[in-house]
Amino acid sequence: DETGAYLIDRDPTYFGPILNFLRHGKLVLDKDMAEEGVLEEAEFYNIGPLIRIIKDRMEEKDYPVTQVPPKHVYRVLQCQEEELTQMVSTMSDGWRFEQLVNIGSSYNYGSEDQAEFLCVVSKELYSSPHGLSSESSRKTKVSPQPQLPRLFPPS
Repeated sequence: DETGAYLIDRDPTYFGPILNFLRHGKLVLDKDMAEEGVLEEAEFYNIGPLIRIIKDRMEEKDYPVTQVPPKHVYRVLQCQEEELTQMVSTMSDGWRFEQLVNIGSSYNYGSEDQAEFLCVVSKELYSSPHGLSSESSRKTKVSPQPQLPRLFPPS
């Protein structure tokens, strides 16, 4: 029109998931929403990352998933008392705090002595045709590998 605005005549039903993906970087669909419709809109707007996520989800549905119980992966992280809050608050999607074990002395003889802890975290991994994947990454397809802070060198 005279103000320079454009009219895009597309289906508003599928625009909500597109807009939310652009806002949050995650694809969330109602159970009754057709992925094909959202894919069509993503292709129209040329949103490459969203197109890949939807196509991956559609491929996963093409392969029957057997009822295999999830595998539990555990990590043990060593940290000082001052690092504990930051480490727990920055755990990636899917990682869950399990246990905290105090391995240092409970006595503080000076300002430099800090309690030392082992923090046990876990994640459930599910078998799929393409190897192991986490439930949260299958739902959101945001981060394929967990990123936890490295607090001690690998052995």
